Amino acid sequence: MDDLDWTLTRSFLAVAETGSLSAAARQLGLSQPTLGRHIADLELALGLPLFTRQPRGLAPTAEAAALIPHARAMREAAAKLALAVAGRDARLQGPVRITASRIVSQYLLPPMLAELRRDEPGIEIELVPTDASDNLLFREADIALRMYRPTQPDLITAHLCDIPMAMYAAHCYLARRPDPITAETVLNHEFVGFDRSDLMLRMMAAQGFNARREDFPTRCDDQIVYWSLIRAGLGLGGMQTIIGDADSAVTRVAPFLQLAPLPIWLTAPEALRHTPRIRRVFDLLSTHFRALKLDPAPPIG
Repeated sequence: MDDLDWTLTRSFLAVAETGSLSAAARQLGLSQPTLGRHIADLELALGLPLFTRQPRGLAPTAEAAALIPHARAMREAAAKLALAVAGRDARLQGPVRITASRIVSQYLLPPMLAELRRDEPGIEIELVPTDASDNLLFREADIALRMYRPTQPDLITAHLCDIPMAMYAAHCYLARRPDPITAETVLNHEFVGFDRSDLMLRMMAAQGFNARREDFPTRCDDQIVYWSLIRAGLGLGGMQTIIGDADSAVTRVAPFLQLAPLPIWLTAPEALRHTPRIRRVFDLLSTHFRALKLDPAPPIG
């Protein structure tokens, strides 16, 4: 065929990569029936069956699997075209899509974005709170705040700061469990742990504490909910000091547990660095994060 509709190809690629119509529909912001029609239309245009049903979803046929690398090449070309067009937009107005972790989006970004909106009312902010890594080169976001150094090519990056971390407990937990929290007794206390992540286990093992998953009777990977569980008194847990120290419901504990600081990296596609509205937001976020008061301070007040 001479012409291949990119919309259909994009839908095919999303289903192939996610393994289901429902997941692909969520990823693309389409309804499931619309996505189903896209797949049917593409199968008709190509004269090929593209997917077979399996117990856990849809699997590409052998013919479809051979098409996936070419579909990904089309996606990359479409993304580069979109970046080139966006990079030529000289207006200091329009939308800027920012992605950041849910914790940063909840606690740190709102006052920064409020100042931006006061100073630049023509700039619209689309904030995507997620702990997943969106692909900037596919325009899933214009600017990203990462907790690690991005390694993708064609990105501009800036290391803004390192946010200290500390252990906290709610006042209500400490009233219920007044026994001292020392290096010898810490494993007798309750912790709020992570569910699928073994980060806390590895952190404690590195400091000589042989903790087990069972030592964390409450577990959650969602950072916002995790912090709410600590504040409710379900146990000890870690948090960025700029957030924890400002919270009157908790206090720092267990200073002998040394948590690594959280690096903050700001990144955007190289092709967009001279787009005025994106440059303005990039610079404002850089200024605000570098101005944060990040003195580790005494571990226990």
